[in-house]
Amino acid sequence: MGDRSRVLVVDDEAAIRDLMRTALRFHGFDVTEAGSGAEAVAAVRDARPDLMLLDVMLPDIDGFEVCRVLREEGEDVPVIFLTARDTASDTVLGLSIGGDDYVTKPFSIEALVARVRAVLRRTAPPERDEVLRVADVELDEATWTVRRAGTEIELSPTEFRLLAHLMRHHGRVLTRAQLLKHVWGWEHHGNPQVVETYISYLRRKLDPLGPPLIRTRRGVGYTLQP
Repeated sequence: MGDRSRVLVVDDEAAIRDLMRTALRFHGFDVTEAGSGAEAVAAVRDARPDLMLLDVMLPDIDGFEVCRVLREEGEDVPVIFLTARDTASDTVLGLSIGGDDYVTKPFSIEALVARVRAVLRRTAPPERDEVLRVADVELDEATWTVRRAGTEIELSPTEFRLLAHLMRHHGRVLTRAQLLKHVWGWEHHGNPQVVETYISYLRRKLDPLGPPLIRTRRGVGYTLQP
């Protein structure tokens, strides 16, 4: 990740956009802006940002719908939602449709910049380019492909990172806090329900092709075992 990463700031309040633009440029980022959902979708297509700071409450379509539209088009730009509502349902909804993190308003600029850098680190292509194999599952980090019993499975970036972490530590029980830290980069915050949601997504895609691999240890966490 270079310091000149391009960040798209999406908020309908010009004062908030000005604040974030000034702070992000001070910290070495290139910044583009959008004031509505439609502008945000167009800006992603045109400017190809490395990350998007996306306000949930927009005047035309909300931030969740913007993210949903982009993901349906195959756009995988990392998204950090900006929301005034710190509720479990909003958090899970935002992350389940392809968001990477969320920041609750009001926020400190220092915390926002730290979250931007954390998401950029987390979503950068892996340096090791390993091919992981457990039972009949093969995960190739160089090509971001997953196969089970020879059948390719389409995973979102977050599902891919979660499966890779489970495979790298197969046979070991990983707590929800450990998964939040290593997959989402959340050490001191984060809703454990997000982990449960993504585990269910993985099971839905893996289990039709063979015996269940991801096991729940109640009250503890999850383990991937052949």
